[in-house]
Amino acid sequence: MIDRLLTIMRRLRSPDGCEWDRSQTFETIAPYTIEEAYEVADAIARGDTADLKDELGDLLLQVVFHSRIAEEAGHFTFDDVVTSISDKMERRHPHIFGDAPDGGHHLWDQVKAAERSAKGASGALDGVALGLPALQRAEKIQKRAARTGFDWADATGPREKIDEELGEVIAAQTADEREDELGDLLFATVNWARHLGVDAEAALRRATAKFEHRFRAMERMNDDFASLSLDAQEALWQRAKRLDQTD
Repeated sequence: MIDRLLTIMRRLRSPDGCEWDRSQTFETIAPYTIEEAYEVADAIARGDTADLKDELGDLLLQVVFHSRIAEEAGHFTFDDVVTSISDKMERRHPHIFGDAPDGGHHLWDQVKAAERSAKGASGALDGVALGLPALQRAEKIQKRAARTGFDWADATGPREKIDEELGEVIAAQTADEREDELGDLLFATVNWARHLGVDAEAALRRATAKFEHRFRAMERMNDDFASLSLDAQEALWQRAKRLDQTD
């Protein structure tokens, strides 16, 4: 079936194909690739397997699109992409595909470190993608640093750091200072979440979804919600919150 999709993309990118598809580059397609990955995550979060099937197809299309652009430029083909990930999965599971003893899954990080080194990485933080969501990238950076021993002994340190950073936000005098100190505060919060075993990205996503659900409930309670006083809106918020907790 993949051959059908590859043929479709080849046709779309041909000289007499679709003008829009022919004009795309790695750079212009990249935002769509990121968007499709988030839509896959959204379908999973909603438990919508029918939509998940469609979104996975959209994400697969992005892989095919990038591969076709690369093939036209003489860089690599879709088959090369498949071979690369297949080789990587076998290499990273030596306890399954190699001669490592059972339980060799602990070698995953060692294999990844060797791969990064082979690519020229020299520092512990090399290779953490710049395009990751900010909270997720912060957590990855912190985990990499922790592997070198540069980490708090327990959750007490990062918790106290939050108080320190909050004080610096309050003391900030300019917009640039406030942005800088708020960034430090967010980074410290991610660090605390990591020590508590909480995925900061998932936690914020869940909190945002909860706020969205309750806000929509308030709007349904009063068709003229925006014209209400703040006190009246707060009363509706508390009502929506109670309803949310009893669902």
